[in-house]
Amino acid sequence: MSGRSLLDMIQAYDCVALVLQGGGALGAYQAGVFEALADHGIEPRWLAGVSIGAINAALIAGNPPERRRDALRGFWQTISSPAFWGPMERFVAQFMAEGDGRVALNQLSATKTLLIGQPGFFAPRLLSPFLAPPGTAEATSFYDTTPLRATLERFVDFARINGGKTRLSLGAANVRTGNSVYFDTARQRIGPEHVMASGALPPGFPAIEIEGEHYWDGGVVSNTPLQYVLDENRQRAMLVFQVDLWSARGELPRDIISVMERRKDITYSSRTRLNTDVAAYQQKLCNNIATLLEKLPAELRDAPEVAALREAARPALVNIIHLIYRRKNYEGDNRDYEFSELTMREHWRSGREDTAATLRHQDWLALPPHATGTVTHDLWRKP
Repeated sequence: MSGRSLLDMIQAYDCVALVLQGGGALGAYQAGVFEALADHGIEPRWLAGVSIGAINAALIAGNPPERRRDALRGFWQTISSPAFWGPMERFVAQFMAEGDGRVALNQLSATKTLLIGQPGFFAPRLLSPFLAPPGTAEATSFYDTTPLRATLERFVDFARINGGKTRLSLGAANVRTGNSVYFDTARQRIGPEHVMASGALPPGFPAIEIEGEHYWDGGVVSNTPLQYVLDENRQRAMLVFQVDLWSARGELPRDIISVMERRKDITYSSRTRLNTDVAAYQQKLCNNIATLLEKLPAELRDAPEVAALREAARPALVNIIHLIYRRKNYEGDNRDYEFSELTMREHWRSGREDTAATLRHQDWLALPPHATGTVTHDLWRKP
Protein backbone atom coordinates (compact mmCIF):
# COMPACT_ATOMS: atom_id res chain seq x y z
CA MET A 1 0.00 0.00 0.00
CA SER A 2 1.03 3.66 -0.29
CA GLY A 3 2.70 5.66 2.44
CA ARG A 4 -0.56 7.38 3.42
CA SER A 5 -1.22 7.47 7.16
CA LEU A 6 -4.27 5.91 8.76
CA LEU A 7 -5.77 9.33 9.50
CA ASP A 8 -5.21 10.44 5.91
CA MET A 9 -7.27 7.46 4.78
CA ILE A 10 -10.00 8.24 7.34
CA GLN A 11 -10.22 11.85 6.16
CA ALA A 12 -11.14 10.65 2.68
CA TYR A 13 -14.61 9.80 4.07
CA ASP A 14 -17.43 12.28 4.56
CA CYS A 15 -18.59 10.47 7.71
CA VAL A 16 -17.29 7.89 10.18
CA ALA A 17 -20.06 5.95 11.96
CA LEU A 18 -19.88 3.63 14.97
CA VAL A 19 -22.76 1.11 15.03
CA LEU A 20 -23.34 -0.83 18.27
CA GLN A 21 -25.45 -3.95 18.84
CA GLY A 22 -27.26 -4.83 22.06
CA GLY A 23 -25.87 -7.49 24.37
CA GLY A 24 -26.03 -6.49 28.04
CA ALA A 25 -22.84 -7.20 29.94
CA LEU A 26 -21.03 -7.93 26.67
CA GLY A 27 -21.20 -4.21 25.93
CA ALA A 28 -17.89 -3.62 27.69
CA TYR A 29 -16.36 -5.04 24.50
CA GLN A 30 -17.73 -2.03 22.61
CA ALA A 31 -16.10 0.31 25.13
CA GLY A 32 -12.77 -1.36 24.37
CA VAL A 33 -13.38 -0.93 20.64
CA PHE A 34 -14.01 2.78 21.10
CA GLU A 35 -10.89 3.15 23.25
CA ALA A 36 -8.76 1.62 20.48
CA LEU A 37 -10.34 3.89 17.87
CA ALA A 38 -9.62 6.91 20.07
CA ASP A 39 -6.03 5.72 20.54
CA HIS A 40 -5.65 5.91 16.75
CA GLY A 41 -7.27 9.34 16.51
CA ILE A 42 -10.48 8.04 14.91
CA GLU A 43 -13.49 10.09 16.03
CA PRO A 44 -16.95 8.87 14.91
CA ARG A 45 -19.39 11.59 13.87
CA TRP A 46 -22.42 9.31 13.89
CA LEU A 47 -23.25 6.89 16.70
CA ALA A 48 -26.09 4.39 16.38
CA GLY A 49 -26.96 1.84 19.03
CA VAL A 50 -29.54 -0.56 20.39
CA SER A 51 -29.90 -1.53 24.06
CA ILE A 52 -26.47 -1.54 25.74
CA GLY A 53 -25.14 -0.21 22.43
CA ALA A 54 -27.46 2.78 22.87
CA ILE A 55 -26.06 3.39 26.36
CA ASN A 56 -22.47 3.24 25.13
CA ALA A 57 -23.36 5.52 22.20
CA ALA A 58 -24.94 8.06 24.56
CA LEU A 59 -21.89 7.99 26.84
CA ILE A 60 -19.65 8.78 23.86
CA ALA A 61 -21.87 11.42 22.25
CA GLY A 62 -22.64 13.02 25.62
CA ASN A 63 -19.04 13.88 26.47
CA PRO A 64 -16.23 15.88 24.85
CA PRO A 65 -13.55 13.72 23.18
CA GLU A 66 -11.09 14.09 26.06
CA ARG A 67 -13.64 12.75 28.60
CA ARG A 68 -15.29 9.96 26.64
CA ARG A 69 -13.09 7.13 27.82
CA ASP A 70 -13.42 8.23 31.44
CA ALA A 71 -17.21 8.35 31.08
CA LEU A 72 -17.31 4.83 29.63
CA ARG A 73 -15.01 3.51 32.32
CA GLY A 74 -16.95 5.25 35.06
CA PHE A 75 -20.23 3.78 33.85
CA TRP A 76 -18.90 0.24 33.50
CA GLN A 77 -17.13 0.33 36.85
CA THR A 78 -20.36 1.52 38.44
CA ILE A 79 -22.58 -1.23 37.05
CA SER A 80 -20.04 -4.05 37.42
CA SER A 81 -18.89 -3.26 40.93
CA PRO A 82 -19.32 -6.29 43.23
CA ALA A 83 -22.32 -5.41 45.37
CA PHE A 84 -22.84 -8.77 47.08
CA TRP A 85 -19.62 -10.00 48.61
CA GLY A 86 -17.27 -7.17 47.71
CA PRO A 87 -13.52 -7.77 48.10
CA MET A 88 -14.10 -11.51 48.57
CA GLU A 89 -15.27 -11.74 44.94
CA ARG A 90 -11.96 -10.33 43.71
CA PHE A 91 -10.02 -12.69 45.99
CA VAL A 92 -11.94 -15.78 44.85
CA ALA A 93 -11.62 -14.72 41.20
CA GLN A 94 -7.83 -15.00 41.43
CA PHE A 95 -8.16 -18.74 42.10
CA MET A 96 -11.10 -19.49 39.81
CA ALA A 97 -10.10 -17.63 36.65
CA GLU A 98 -9.70 -20.75 34.52
CA GLY A 99 -11.45 -24.02 33.73
CA ASP A 100 -14.44 -25.32 35.67
CA GLY A 101 -13.76 -22.86 38.45
CA ARG A 102 -14.30 -19.94 36.10
CA VAL A 103 -17.54 -21.45 34.82
CA ALA A 104 -18.76 -21.72 38.41
CA LEU A 105 -17.66 -18.16 39.20
CA ASN A 106 -19.51 -16.78 36.18
CA GLN A 107 -22.63 -18.73 37.08
CA LEU A 108 -22.47 -17.42 40.65
CA SER A 109 -22.07 -13.85 39.38
CA ALA A 110 -25.00 -14.19 36.96
CA THR A 111 -27.19 -15.71 39.69
CA LYS A 112 -26.30 -12.80 41.96
CA THR A 113 -27.45 -10.40 39.23
CA LEU A 114 -30.78 -12.21 38.88
CA LEU A 115 -31.33 -12.08 42.64
CA ILE A 116 -30.21 -8.57 43.58
CA GLY A 117 -29.70 -6.71 40.29
CA GLN A 118 -26.74 -4.48 39.46
CA PRO A 119 -25.77 -1.24 41.22
CA GLY A 120 -26.55 1.87 39.20
CA PHE A 121 -28.50 -0.18 36.65
CA PHE A 122 -31.50 -2.15 37.91
CA ALA A 123 -32.93 -3.64 41.10
CA PRO A 124 -35.48 -6.41 41.69
CA ARG A 125 -39.00 -5.33 42.56
CA LEU A 126 -40.16 -6.09 46.08
CA LEU A 127 -43.51 -7.30 44.79
CA SER A 128 -43.80 -10.07 42.24
CA PRO A 129 -45.36 -8.89 38.94
CA PHE A 130 -47.89 -11.69 39.35
CA LEU A 131 -49.22 -9.95 42.45
CA ALA A 132 -49.05 -6.33 41.27
CA PRO A 133 -52.09 -4.41 39.94
CA PRO A 134 -52.51 -4.87 36.16
CA GLY A 135 -51.34 -1.96 34.03
CA THR A 136 -48.60 -0.85 36.42
CA ALA A 137 -44.86 -1.03 35.77
CA GLU A 138 -44.64 -3.46 38.68
CA ALA A 139 -47.05 -5.83 36.92
CA THR A 140 -45.11 -5.83 33.64
CA SER A 141 -41.49 -6.27 34.72
CA PHE A 142 -39.32 -8.03 37.25
CA TYR A 143 -36.83 -5.19 37.78
CA ASP A 144 -36.89 -1.45 38.38
CA THR A 145 -34.56 0.53 36.09
CA THR A 146 -34.83 3.83 37.99
CA PRO A 147 -31.15 3.52 39.05
CA LEU A 148 -30.12 3.60 35.37
CA ARG A 149 -31.62 7.06 34.88
CA ALA A 150 -29.54 8.47 37.73
CA THR A 151 -26.41 6.81 36.32
CA LEU A 152 -27.04 8.21 32.85
CA GLU A 153 -27.57 11.70 34.24
CA ARG A 154 -24.30 11.33 36.12
CA PHE A 155 -22.16 10.33 33.13
CA VAL A 156 -23.98 11.84 30.11
CA ASP A 157 -24.36 15.51 29.21
CA PHE A 158 -27.65 15.53 27.31
CA ALA A 159 -27.29 19.21 26.43
CA ARG A 160 -24.13 18.25 24.56
CA ILE A 161 -25.91 15.36 22.81
CA ASN A 162 -28.59 17.69 21.50
CA GLY A 163 -26.29 20.58 20.68
CA GLY A 164 -23.15 18.83 19.52
CA LYS A 165 -21.82 17.86 16.12
CA THR A 166 -22.09 14.11 16.74
CA ARG A 167 -25.30 12.49 15.48
CA LEU A 168 -26.92 9.97 17.82
CA SER A 169 -29.50 7.35 16.74
CA LEU A 170 -31.10 4.95 19.25
CA GLY A 171 -33.22 1.94 18.26
CA ALA A 172 -36.34 0.94 20.19
CA ALA A 173 -39.56 -1.01 19.58
CA ASN A 174 -43.03 0.52 19.85
CA VAL A 175 -44.96 -1.85 22.13
CA ARG A 176 -48.34 -0.95 20.64
CA THR A 177 -47.48 -1.20 16.93
CA GLY A 178 -44.60 -3.68 17.11
CA ASN A 179 -42.56 -1.49 14.77
CA SER A 180 -38.91 -0.53 15.04
CA VAL A 181 -38.43 3.15 15.94
CA TYR A 182 -35.27 5.26 15.98
CA PHE A 183 -34.84 8.28 18.20
CA ASP A 184 -32.42 10.50 16.30
CA THR A 185 -30.83 13.85 17.13
CA ALA A 186 -31.24 14.71 13.44
CA ARG A 187 -34.99 14.95 14.12
CA GLN A 188 -35.63 15.32 17.86
CA ARG A 189 -34.17 16.02 21.27
CA ILE A 190 -32.78 13.00 23.11
CA GLY A 191 -33.13 12.56 26.87
CA PRO A 192 -32.39 9.79 29.41
CA GLU A 193 -35.81 8.26 28.70
CA HIS A 194 -34.87 7.59 25.05
CA VAL A 195 -31.71 5.76 26.07
CA MET A 196 -33.65 3.75 28.67
CA ALA A 197 -36.35 2.90 26.12
CA SER A 198 -33.74 1.43 23.78
CA GLY A 199 -32.60 -0.88 26.59
CA ALA A 200 -35.98 -1.77 28.12
CA LEU A 201 -35.77 -5.52 27.46
CA PRO A 202 -38.96 -7.35 28.54
CA PRO A 203 -39.97 -9.02 30.74
CA GLY A 204 -37.04 -8.00 32.91
CA PHE A 205 -37.37 -4.26 32.39
CA PRO A 206 -40.52 -2.11 32.10
CA ALA A 207 -41.55 -0.31 28.93
CA ILE A 208 -40.64 3.38 28.90
CA GLU A 209 -43.37 5.90 28.11
CA ILE A 210 -42.44 8.79 25.80
CA GLU A 211 -45.09 11.24 24.61
CA GLY A 212 -47.92 8.79 25.20
CA GLU A 213 -46.29 5.78 23.52
CA HIS A 214 -44.50 2.90 25.25
CA TYR A 215 -41.22 1.44 24.06
CA TRP A 216 -39.22 -1.73 24.61
CA ASP A 217 -35.66 -2.67 23.79
CA GLY A 218 -34.94 -2.26 20.07
CA GLY A 219 -33.52 -5.79 19.99
CA VAL A 220 -37.07 -7.15 20.22
CA VAL A 221 -37.41 -6.21 16.52
CA SER A 222 -33.80 -5.90 15.35
CA ASN A 223 -30.70 -5.86 17.49
CA THR A 224 -28.50 -4.40 14.76
CA PRO A 225 -28.82 -0.70 13.80
CA LEU A 226 -26.71 -1.12 10.67
CA GLN A 227 -29.62 -1.17 8.23
CA TYR A 228 -30.97 2.07 9.69
CA VAL A 229 -27.62 3.77 9.19
CA LEU A 230 -27.33 2.52 5.61
CA ASP A 231 -30.88 3.62 4.79
CA GLU A 232 -30.35 7.04 6.38
CA ASN A 233 -26.95 7.66 4.83
CA ARG A 234 -26.87 10.85 2.77
CA GLN A 235 -23.09 11.03 2.51
CA ARG A 236 -21.04 10.33 -0.59
CA ALA A 237 -18.53 8.21 1.31
CA MET A 238 -19.00 6.63 4.74
CA LEU A 239 -16.79 4.43 6.91
CA VAL A 240 -18.78 2.25 9.36
CA PHE A 241 -17.35 0.40 12.34
CA GLN A 242 -20.03 -2.22 13.05
CA VAL A 243 -19.54 -3.85 16.48
CA ASP A 244 -21.57 -7.01 17.07
CA LEU A 245 -21.83 -8.82 20.39
CA TRP A 246 -23.48 -11.96 19.01
CA SER A 247 -22.09 -14.18 16.28
CA ALA A 248 -24.44 -15.60 13.67
CA ARG A 249 -22.01 -18.46 13.02
CA GLY A 250 -21.54 -21.26 15.55
CA GLU A 251 -21.28 -24.95 16.29
CA LEU A 252 -24.17 -27.42 16.16
CA PRO A 253 -25.54 -27.69 19.75
CA ARG A 254 -24.91 -30.99 21.53
CA ASP A 255 -27.02 -30.48 24.68
CA ILE A 256 -29.88 -28.33 25.94
CA ILE A 257 -27.55 -25.70 27.42
CA SER A 258 -25.77 -25.19 24.11
CA VAL A 259 -29.19 -25.07 22.39
CA MET A 260 -30.12 -22.11 24.62
CA GLU A 261 -26.80 -20.41 23.89
CA ARG A 262 -27.10 -20.92 20.13
CA ARG A 263 -30.69 -19.69 20.07
CA LYS A 264 -29.65 -16.45 21.75
CA ASP A 265 -26.75 -16.00 19.31
CA ILE A 266 -28.97 -16.40 16.26
CA THR A 267 -31.80 -14.26 17.66
CA TYR A 268 -29.66 -11.28 18.61
CA SER A 269 -27.16 -11.38 15.75
CA SER A 270 -30.11 -9.97 13.74
CA ARG A 271 -28.85 -10.96 10.28
CA THR A 272 -25.98 -8.48 10.11
CA ARG A 273 -24.40 -10.43 7.25
CA LEU A 274 -27.65 -10.28 5.30
CA ASN A 275 -27.73 -6.50 5.78
CA THR A 276 -24.21 -6.06 4.44
CA ASP A 277 -24.82 -8.39 1.48
CA VAL A 278 -28.03 -6.57 0.53
CA ALA A 279 -26.31 -3.19 0.87
CA ALA A 280 -23.52 -4.30 -1.46
CA TYR A 281 -26.01 -5.60 -4.02
CA GLN A 282 -28.12 -2.43 -3.89
CA GLN A 283 -25.08 -0.23 -4.32
CA LYS A 284 -23.89 -2.19 -7.35
CA LEU A 285 -27.37 -1.84 -8.82
CA CYS A 286 -27.35 1.92 -8.20
CA ASN A 287 -23.94 2.24 -9.81
CA ASN A 288 -25.14 0.36 -12.88
CA ILE A 289 -28.22 2.58 -13.16
CA ALA A 290 -26.07 5.72 -12.86
CA THR A 291 -23.77 4.45 -15.61
CA LEU A 292 -26.71 3.62 -17.86
CA LEU A 293 -28.29 7.07 -17.35
CA GLU A 294 -25.13 8.72 -18.63
CA LYS A 295 -25.57 6.82 -21.90
CA LEU A 296 -29.09 8.08 -22.54
CA PRO A 297 -29.69 10.34 -25.56
CA ALA A 298 -29.57 14.04 -24.72
CA GLU A 299 -33.31 14.51 -25.35
CA LEU A 300 -34.16 12.03 -22.57
CA ARG A 301 -31.76 13.16 -19.86
CA ASP A 302 -34.00 15.95 -18.56
CA ALA A 303 -37.15 13.85 -18.29
CA PRO A 304 -38.74 13.79 -14.78
CA GLU A 305 -38.47 10.01 -14.65
CA VAL A 306 -34.76 10.17 -15.37
CA ALA A 307 -34.27 12.80 -12.66
CA ALA A 308 -35.99 10.50 -10.15
CA LEU A 309 -33.81 7.57 -11.19
CA ARG A 310 -30.69 9.72 -10.98
CA GLU A 311 -31.52 10.71 -7.41
CA ALA A 312 -32.29 7.09 -6.42
CA ALA A 313 -29.03 5.91 -7.99
CA ARG A 314 -26.92 8.57 -6.33
CA PRO A 315 -23.45 6.98 -6.05
CA ALA A 316 -22.19 6.29 -2.56
CA LEU A 317 -19.14 4.52 -1.18
CA VAL A 318 -19.60 2.55 2.06
CA ASN A 319 -16.82 0.68 3.84
CA ILE A 320 -17.97 -1.55 6.73
CA ILE A 321 -15.38 -2.74 9.25
CA HIS A 322 -17.18 -5.58 11.03
CA LEU A 323 -15.96 -6.52 14.51
CA ILE A 324 -17.63 -9.43 16.30
CA TYR A 325 -17.18 -10.45 19.92
CA ARG A 326 -16.10 -14.10 20.17
CA ARG A 327 -17.36 -15.86 23.27
CA LYS A 328 -14.87 -17.48 25.62
CA ASN A 329 -15.09 -21.21 26.20
CA TYR A 330 -16.14 -20.70 29.83
CA GLU A 331 -19.05 -18.38 28.95
CA GLY A 332 -22.57 -19.72 28.75
CA ASP A 333 -26.14 -18.64 28.14
CA ASN A 334 -25.84 -16.10 30.96
CA ARG A 335 -23.04 -14.07 29.40
CA ASP A 336 -25.28 -11.07 28.67
CA TYR A 337 -26.16 -10.68 32.35
CA GLU A 338 -22.87 -11.78 33.94
CA PHE A 339 -21.62 -8.40 35.16
CA SER A 340 -18.59 -9.33 37.28
CA GLU A 341 -15.75 -6.84 37.35
CA LEU A 342 -13.34 -9.54 36.15
CA THR A 343 -15.44 -10.31 33.07
CA MET A 344 -16.04 -6.63 32.31
CA ARG A 345 -12.30 -6.01 32.17
CA GLU A 346 -11.79 -9.04 29.93
CA HIS A 347 -14.48 -7.86 27.50
CA TRP A 348 -13.01 -4.37 27.43
CA ARG A 349 -9.52 -5.70 26.77
CA SER A 350 -10.78 -8.00 23.99
CA GLY A 351 -12.47 -5.10 22.22
CA ARG A 352 -9.37 -2.95 22.44
CA GLU A 353 -7.01 -5.69 21.23
CA ASP A 354 -9.28 -6.85 18.39
CA THR A 355 -9.66 -3.32 17.09
CA ALA A 356 -5.97 -2.50 17.32
CA ALA A 357 -5.14 -5.69 15.41
CA THR A 358 -7.75 -4.90 12.76
CA LEU A 359 -6.50 -1.34 12.24
CA ARG A 360 -3.08 -2.70 11.40
CA HIS A 361 -4.71 -3.71 8.10
CA GLN A 362 -4.71 -0.12 6.89
CA ASP A 363 -5.56 -1.18 3.35
CA TRP A 364 -9.01 -2.11 4.67
CA LEU A 365 -9.66 1.58 5.35
CA ALA A 366 -9.23 2.62 1.72
CA LEU A 367 -12.23 4.01 -0.15
CA PRO A 368 -14.09 1.23 -1.99
CA PRO A 369 -13.88 1.29 -5.79
CA HIS A 370 -16.85 2.95 -7.47
CA ALA A 371 -17.66 -0.23 -9.33
CA THR A 372 -18.22 -2.00 -5.99
CA GLY A 373 -19.68 0.80 -3.88
CA THR A 374 -20.03 -1.16 -0.62
CA VAL A 375 -17.40 -3.46 0.89
CA THR A 376 -17.22 -5.33 4.22
CA HIS A 377 -14.11 -6.39 6.11
CA ASP A 378 -14.52 -8.82 8.99
CA LEU A 379 -12.63 -8.76 12.28
CA TRP A 380 -8.99 -9.63 11.81
CA ARG A 381 -7.70 -12.59 13.82
CA LYS A 382 -4.32 -14.25 13.84
CA PRO A 383 -4.60 -17.67 12.13
